[in-house]
Amino acid sequence: MSPLRPVIVGGGPAGLSAAKALAEHGLSSLLLEQDRQVGGLCKTVEHRGFRCDIGGHRFFTKNKEIQESWEQTLGTEFLTRSRLSRIYYRARFFYYPLRIGNALLGLGPWESLNILSSYLTSHLFPVRPEVTFEDWVSNRFGKVLFSIFFKTYTEKVWGIPCTTLSADWAAQRIRNLSLGRALLNAVGLRNGGQVTSLIDSFRYPRLGPGQMYEAMADQITARGGEVRLGQQVVEIHHEQNLVKALISVAGDGGHIVPCSHCFSSMPITELVQKMRPRAPENVMAAAASLRYRSIITVNLLFRQATILPDNWIYLHSPEVRAGRLQLYTNWSRDMAPKEDSSSLGFEYFCTEGDDLWRASDAELIRLATSDLAHLGFYSERDIEDAFVVRYAKAYPVYEDGYLEHVAVLRDWLAQFSNLYCIGRYGQFRYNNMDHSIMTGMLAVRRMIGLPVDPWSVNAEGEYLEAK
Repeated sequence: MSPLRPVIVGGGPAGLSAAKALAEHGLSSLLLEQDRQVGGLCKTVEHRGFRCDIGGHRFFTKNKEIQESWEQTLGTEFLTRSRLSRIYYRARFFYYPLRIGNALLGLGPWESLNILSSYLTSHLFPVRPEVTFEDWVSNRFGKVLFSIFFKTYTEKVWGIPCTTLSADWAAQRIRNLSLGRALLNAVGLRNGGQVTSLIDSFRYPRLGPGQMYEAMADQITARGGEVRLGQQVVEIHHEQNLVKALISVAGDGGHIVPCSHCFSSMPITELVQKMRPRAPENVMAAAASLRYRSIITVNLLFRQATILPDNWIYLHSPEVRAGRLQLYTNWSRDMAPKEDSSSLGFEYFCTEGDDLWRASDAELIRLATSDLAHLGFYSERDIEDAFVVRYAKAYPVYEDGYLEHVAVLRDWLAQFSNLYCIGRYGQFRYNNMDHSIMTGMLAVRRMIGLPVDPWSVNAEGEYLEAK
């Protein structure tokens, strides 16, 4: 029987930050990760010397403690990168954030006038109350700009109409941004600070985000913690309002893992479904009502250096199925093995079990090659190789009513005094990396008796990426 100690489920940013915080307090922990490498959605996948992200991950925070931790972990391996992201629409590139001359030239005077008229109308007669994503964005940008630069991409990502997606998603991801603020930013007037979507530089590990989390795992084991990979937690046993043990399955069979405390970054829906004894029916129904969106990245490897300057490109063109394009060597030159090589990552958003998720790697590579041909950025002849990465449950879906379902789960789980839900999936909240890291840190502080709440992170924007 293993000694009683804190057990952490999940080796992404939240789980690793919890394990590291425990180690810093002199407490040994056991971390169980179902993948064969740490990092979760922020891992870096390597193929023939090419390194690729799953979604692209900027390291940017206004939280000094997190910033210092990142810098201490990687030192000179932690690069500073200039940001360039653009929108591809009607076979033209539009800078994001907005640049007035580029926007007017690309859209033309009549459409620009139409956008301004729509913005003024929405400003004078806003939708109240703001219930949907469309309501929120239209109130701040006008319906015309919403239809041009938000609708197509957003519906690719979520697979549902913008009239179904909750306004909460926009409030978290593009808080404080509006056409007026974007215009002020474009002419050099910050209007009270630079918001998340407008930062012009960020930090990035030389070998991709996985380098940070692999280094953190090494720090944890050096301080007496244990990280076990390839471990799938299938049951969580509780008794008298305490989590007592977990059942973990690996290649060598199942294991009973007793615990003093449990930090869970697995999807909160799965956590509830795996609790033994079984949760009440209303709690199970709430868990079944919440959905996650998955991502497939098709990585095309080239025998030439990159020919585009962007870190990533939002593909608003409805003619291609991909939603976004990552250009990895513009994040770090060392993401490719040679100076005369580069790679692109086409991101396809899907739901487990749909046609994209079930497609073979060969079919997905053909789809990405077809999208590439339509865009015309590179020649198909220059493709040296390709590989596919699938990641299930990457994004919690903020559908109407989701908050009520999450509240039911939280209320039931609150009875377990030694259980802490952390991270994007554990809290069903669209967290950035720094948000997820802070939930792990605060959960440990709560465990040792400090009056803090890991659920407070990202609730009021305290840890938003802003200067």
